[in-house]
Amino acid sequence: MMKTQEILRLLQRYFDGETTEAEEQQLYAYFQSGEVAEELAEYTEFFGGIAELSNVEDDATIEDDVMDYILESEHRDKTKYLTMWKTVTGIAASIIIVLGGFLFYQEQQKPYDDTFDNPEEAYAYAAKTLQFVGSKYNEGLAHLSDFEKLRKGNEPIKKATEPVVEFYEGIRKIETTEASSPLQDLDSL
Repeated sequence: MMKTQEILRLLQRYFDGETTEAEEQQLYAYFQSGEVAEELAEYTEFFGGIAELSNVEDDATIEDDVMDYILESEHRDKTKYLTMWKTVTGIAASIIIVLGGFLFYQEQQKPYDDTFDNPEEAYAYAAKTLQFVGSKYNEGLAHLSDFEKLRKGNEPIKKATEPVVEFYEGIRKIETTEASSPLQDLDSL
């Protein structure tokens, strides 16, 4: 059997929370054995109670009931708010669609109004607008003149590479004619 000093050391570690599960089992076994030293007898009832509690199965307690009630209540609330949210968004979407359709219908019903009563005023305004657009178009074309300079600068390079391009095109033509030539089939015989 275990020595009293060793049991005291294990008790100290137990109350400090430093024992392993195996050491705790040794303590339980010692205090249930009936061969407990007199100075340690006061702990017999303590360890007997702990052993008894560890053998009791976990019964449904009021805590479990309260937690179940809270979870069910939260679920009901979430479901209620989700249903309400779906209803509100559906109504809002319906209102937006109806208003949009109404406004679109109103726009379609408006007759086109003449903006000018006098044809000469309309002609003068159109001429002014065309002049403005033409000036913007010419400004854009002015920027394209830089590209014309680049094209003219590349002409000597293009002329210098024309013989090389013609040479490669000739090779390609020869290769295609050789590939489709019936003479090649005769050579293989």
